[in-house]
This record gives sequence, C-alpha cells and structure tokens, in this order.
Amino acid sequence: MTQPVHDSRYSWFRLLVTLLIATVANVGMWAVIVIMPAVEAEFGASRADASLPYTLTMIGFALGNLLLGRMVDRVGVTLALIGAAGLSAACFALASLAPSMTILSLIHLGLGLGTAIGFGPLIADISHWFVKRRGIAVALVASGNYLSGAIWPTLLSDMLRDSGWQQVYLTLALITLITVIPLSLLLRRQVPAEAHRSAAAAAQINARSAGLSPRMLQVVLGLAGIGCCVAMSMPQVHIVAYCVGLGYGPAVGAEMLSLMLLGGVVSRVISGLVADRLGGLRTLLIGSALQGTALFLFLPYDGMVPLYVVSALFGLSQGGIVPSYALVVREYLPPREAGARVGFVMMMTVLGMALGGWMSGWIYDVTGSYTAAFINGIGWNGLNLAILLALLHRSRPRPLAA
Repeated sequence: MTQPVHDSRYSWFRLLVTLLIATVANVGMWAVIVIMPAVEAEFGASRADASLPYTLTMIGFALGNLLLGRMVDRVGVTLALIGAAGLSAACFALASLAPSMTILSLIHLGLGLGTAIGFGPLIADISHWFVKRRGIAVALVASGNYLSGAIWPTLLSDMLRDSGWQQVYLTLALITLITVIPLSLLLRRQVPAEAHRSAAAAAQINARSAGLSPRMLQVVLGLAGIGCCVAMSMPQVHIVAYCVGLGYGPAVGAEMLSLMLLGGVVSRVISGLVADRLGGLRTLLIGSALQGTALFLFLPYDGMVPLYVVSALFGLSQGGIVPSYALVVREYLPPREAGARVGFVMMMTVLGMALGGWMSGWIYDVTGSYTAAFINGIGWNGLNLAILLALLHRSRPRPLAA
C-alpha cells in the first residue's frame, strides 16, 4: 500500500524541522539591528551610515527570495540550504573583520541573500507537502521569521555587552553551520512527480478563470504585495520614532513593536487555520481589510494606552497577510515553479516594506507629522484591496490542490 505524500506523519515532521531551520536561518535579518548601536560607536558613523548595513541586508533578502526560490525548484531545498548557510556563515565571519562601514555594509548584502533561504524558499517547499493543512503549515514556517526576531536579540544581548559585536557574529557563523546544514539533510526527500499533476491542473483552471496568464498574474500579485507592505511598514518601521515624537520615549516604542511581532505570530497561525477553510485569496483579503482598519485607528488615538492597544490590534491584523500570498501562488500557478513564483512575490513584499519605510520618513520630513504618512499607508492598502477584490470577482479558486 502506497504511503500518503500529503498531510502525512512525515509532512508534520518535515514542518517541525523546517520551522527550526527558519528560526535559525532568519537570524541575519535581526542581528544587524542588534549590533547597530555598537557599530555606530566603533566606526564613529552617523545614524544614516550605521543604518546602511540593514538597508543592504534587506535588499539582499529581497533578491535572495527570488534567486534561492529558483534554486529550490532546480536542485531541491537541501542543496539550497547548504549553500545559503555557507554564504551566511562566511558573511558573518567576514563582517567581524570589516575595516570600514563601507565594506561592512557590502558584506551585509550577501548576508541578506543567504538569510532569505529562511523565508520564501522554505515556505514554497513546505507547501508541496500539505493539502488539507497547507494554510497552517505555511503560516507556521512563515512564523519562523518573527520567532527569530523574538528569540535571538534576547539571547545575544549579554554577549554583545560583554564581548562585542564581532564575537556575536562569529558565534552566529558557527551556530548557522552546525544547525542549518545537519537539519537540511533531513529534508532530502522530494515530492513524487505524479503528486504534482493534480496541482498543475487545478492551478491552470484557476489562472484561466482569472483571465490572466501565469506571468501577468504573478505581476499583479507582486503589485498587490507592494501595496500591502508599504502600508504595513508605516507602523512597523516608524513606531519607535513616532513614540519619541509624542514624548513617550524609545523604550515605549520598542515595547509596541514587540507587541506587533507577537501579534503577528498569533495572526499567522489563525490565518493559516482560516486559509485551510476559505483558501488563500479570501484569507488575504480579510487580512488586508483588517490591516486597513487598524491603520485608520492610529489617526484618532495617540495616547500611550490606546497606542499599545492599537499596536496589538495591528499585529493581530497583518501577520497573516504575507504568508497568504504563498497560498494564492499555489492555488493559481504551476507547482513545479513554486519556489520562483513564491520567491518573486515575497521579494516584492520586502521591497514594499523598504519603499514604505523610506516613503513614510520622507513624508514626515516634508510635513513634520506622521499623520500624512498614516494616510499614505491607508491609500496603498486600498490599492491592495482593490486588486484582491478584482481577482476574487473574476475567479473561483480551488484551494485544495496538491
């Protein structure tokens, strides 16, 4: 008797291993934030110059979602993980030897590229192993990014204080090698070719019902991803500065950011459960509508207690949005191209975060207030909603495809 491929005991074991890998692999995205004050002091850099390593990390992260996603499609997730882990470890080690901010920043471009393996490529891979529970599986793997942000800064803080940021980076290089590579060897099994056939047929029907070619549909989803993440970036990137401007101080802003991230983990799990019943597109639409509502609540409420509440609501509303794009891709686009297709959409969401973070700061510089920046975010969220409503109106997706 043939053992089931999807939603099997092995599928859940693979999900657990993948989540562990994601929690470690994503550390590069958060470590650069942790070391920023120490780097600024050591090199005597301005705040803008000290932020450049983070900016290049995010650019590399965006590109890595696309490039490593394609690599997963071609050679499998294990080889992609081994290569990305090696790249990340090398960049951690080289960064600890960097003689200047310029070289340090350029090295972080490679670090972001390697770190990306922990997001879009892993999400695409796990989506092949589930049908009925694909939504929760994708959501849990995507939560690895937020869990990494919640765990590693706390674990690294004492070492940073006692031994310096270089020791932190050398330690992370070692941790990456001794955890990601051995765990990746547990993911060598691949989905049989015949298991992709029904998924390909369903995706073709869904794409045809939307009246768009696969490439055009991917572009439309990418545009939607930019819209939602420009909106998402306003509170996430600027909440600390916003609180400082209101006179509450950076510590309060950091606590609100932590609330957003914690709410985001809860949101991703709930959205995954919802997606298993409603499908990715409807779940994405619900998340976008809730995010727009939460953004609007930042306008009338700027007291400390209301901001804590609104920040928590914002995290609970937006966390499931980005993983839902991966589910939409799997419902509408060919499964054999899942790595590249999911990687492209994830790349566009990251670019949306980068664009929105810059745009909100520019609007603040021009107007002297974040009010217009919040309104700008609501507008971009409206663009996202319009695209999703148009797709839903034109098509009837079949969410349960192998």
